[in-house]
Amino acid sequence: MADRTLAVESSAKVGQEVLLKGWVNARRNMGKIVFLDLRDRSGIVQVVGVPSELTAEAQERLKEVRPEWVVEITGIVKERAEKQKNPEMPTGTIEVLMKELLVLNTAETPPFEIDKDTIGISEELRLKYRYLDLRSERMIKNLDLRHKVIRFMHNYLSDRGFIEVETPLLTKGTPEGAREFIVPSRLHQGEFYVLPQSPQQFKQLLMVAGVEKYFQIARALRDEDQRGDRQPEHTQLDIEMSFVTQDDILEMVEDLMITLVKEITPGKILSTEPFPRISYDEAMKKYGSDKPDLRKDKNDPNELAFAWIVDFPMFEKDKDGVIQAMHHPFCAPKEPELLDSDPLKMHASQYDLVLNGYELASGSIRIHKRELQSKIFKIMGLSDEEAKNKFGHMLEAFTFGAPPHGGIAPGIDRIVMLLAGEPNIREVIAFPKTGDARDLMMGAPSELPEQALREAHIKIVK
Repeated sequence: MADRTLAVESSAKVGQEVLLKGWVNARRNMGKIVFLDLRDRSGIVQVVGVPSELTAEAQERLKEVRPEWVVEITGIVKERAEKQKNPEMPTGTIEVLMKELLVLNTAETPPFEIDKDTIGISEELRLKYRYLDLRSERMIKNLDLRHKVIRFMHNYLSDRGFIEVETPLLTKGTPEGAREFIVPSRLHQGEFYVLPQSPQQFKQLLMVAGVEKYFQIARALRDEDQRGDRQPEHTQLDIEMSFVTQDDILEMVEDLMITLVKEITPGKILSTEPFPRISYDEAMKKYGSDKPDLRKDKNDPNELAFAWIVDFPMFEKDKDGVIQAMHHPFCAPKEPELLDSDPLKMHASQYDLVLNGYELASGSIRIHKRELQSKIFKIMGLSDEEAKNKFGHMLEAFTFGAPPHGGIAPGIDRIVMLLAGEPNIREVIAFPKTGDARDLMMGAPSELPEQALREAHIKIVK
């Protein structure tokens, strides 16, 4: 059996017989001659069907073939005549003269045209038939870009001594600002897991464990009200390091981002190197935002303006006047001497990476001593009992030689969105939810059978 040739590989095989497999992207009937554009994961190649070159069976099959049918074609690669060459197409200098045609599967007429950019199609229709939407050229390019970005991050950190560690998805609730997805325990009646908003506590415990350099391509889940570029689940590059300063982390992540842009998207322009560092107070005063858009030309789709926002307030008051952590309660304070006298004036060792008006990453140097962490919990109004119930495992771990440590978590969805020049993160996620957190393709969320609810000890209250 002949080896399969991908569409883009055909250009290098002029005069040779090739075996192609893929989808019919387009069909053009020019009388007796039929042209097929065959699409596979590598691209598109033009195939020519001439009756005199085909068996009787292949001629009959060619009459029936329609767009999106899955076919197998054997043919000879020919160089196109000079006038027929298409410089806009990677395979534009050749075509394949069909010798044999097999139909591997037929297809219904798609609900929208796949051989064109689907960005103008109703998003609800696209998400319902996402597996068809992903066949379009723009969407497969976005998935390929996402793959390259993640592969780069993985290799960059692995080459620098980081260890990839997977952390649990079933865990204990934490007060991190957004609602958590709740998972009832079937085996432990009346008790619940939650899905993690981030691997925050686990990655700090990995530092206590002596891992020193951790990373993970992590899923994070938040049951919060949906806004433009948010999803109930997102992907982040989770990083934690021991024995580091804030400068160490900022410099490493900055080099990662600069190298990523230059290697993966060389057409992009970095407006400033190194990235400017702006205090939170200065950003709010000068730009009215803690994620300012610093591009020199906001009409240039290729300009990337990174910046660090540093020195965030440690605490803020909620609408009821209760003191809470502005980011999370594990950030190390910069002025611990103000803990007892004026904690609202303290700044945290927290830093955000912003790009073109979006927050890309948030991180901090962490608290690593039990006494200081307990004091932070008290300022937030947690009693000793509450702190023990919610964070006893952390407080205990800090008594066993926890090293100084810190980390950060860049959001992969937003990074790819900005590098791809897309208007929202749904364009760079394979199977996203709608703006109101629904999966139209799978029909989720959905009701469960009564038996499943009983086994999970759940009762629905209308």
